[in-house]
Amino acid sequence: MDAVIYIAAALAALCAVLLVIVITKLGRLSAGDGQIKELESKISSLEGQLRDEFERSRRESAGNQKDMRSELTESLDKMNERLALMTEANFKHQQQLTDMFSKSLDTIRRNNIEQNDRQSRIIAESIEKMQQSNEKKLDEMRATVDEKLSATLTTRLDSSFKTVSEQLENVYKSLGEMKELSTGVTTNVTNLNRVLTNVKARGTWAEVQLEGILDQTIPNMYVKNFSSRPGSSERVEFAIRIPAGDGGADAYLPVDSKFPLEDYVRLCTAADGADADEVAAARKALEDRVLGEAKLITKYINVPTTTPFAIMYLATEGLYAEIASSPKGIAERIQREYNIMIAGPTTITALLNSLSMGFK
Repeated sequence: MDAVIYIAAALAALCAVLLVIVITKLGRLSAGDGQIKELESKISSLEGQLRDEFERSRRESAGNQKDMRSELTESLDKMNERLALMTEANFKHQQQLTDMFSKSLDTIRRNNIEQNDRQSRIIAESIEKMQQSNEKKLDEMRATVDEKLSATLTTRLDSSFKTVSEQLENVYKSLGEMKELSTGVTTNVTNLNRVLTNVKARGTWAEVQLEGILDQTIPNMYVKNFSSRPGSSERVEFAIRIPAGDGGADAYLPVDSKFPLEDYVRLCTAADGADADEVAAARKALEDRVLGEAKLITKYINVPTTTPFAIMYLATEGLYAEIASSPKGIAERIQREYNIMIAGPTTITALLNSLSMGFK
């Protein structure tokens, strides 16, 4: 379109130039009317040609503009179609990406949930196994500690009782000599019987005597009126504290004093009278009384609060010697059936000294 305009402008300029030339020539020439008419005719012809050329250029320009508009419109339509297709394709692609992303998120979420559940189960199983292992180890440690404590206590008591047994052997060797002094003992016991006519007084005297021995040998290792069973009103006269060692709870050795004076005096009197039947009857009565007292002492034994055995203290050496040297083995029977050891003033002193040395 710009080219056509430029051509038309050029033709118009050319006509103007020709017109100027013609006018100039008209001014110089004094030709006749025929030449002027000829010139005018040419000019008119030229003007017509210019008009035709201009019209043709205009029509061509209009046609070109129309074609260009059509092409431009067609191009715009095609571009719009392509844009619509691209937009639709982009939307579909974006939708696909969104769906894929949603599916991926769902998959990741499910995987996370499954993994968390699996980890939770694994952790729970591990904790349960750890608890079972810890309980098992604690049971093993508890059993080991109990075994060591029991072994330690047994070893110490065995050592102490070994010393006591050795000392008892020496005491038994002296029993023969003590028998020879039975007459004097009988007299002393008779006199003592006159003094201790009351049963409660005799029991108190034996208890006081035993407490004096405990104070002299183990002043800080015994408890008076000890209850071995929580909530029970039964109390043993004395309980010797046995350290458990290794930070465990202490055990207590029950000690109870007994003084069956009437039975022992009847035996001594029968022996002085040389009446074998009376001696046998009196000895049996004394032994039965001691057996009964030993059975009563068993109620103070309560393992592990106490040791598995107790001590029955007989208040005089003569009474202890009679029971210890019994032909029926009363001392051994009491120890075997009731886990009770008998002890007199000398033997219990030796026993307490051994315990004191053993647990220092």
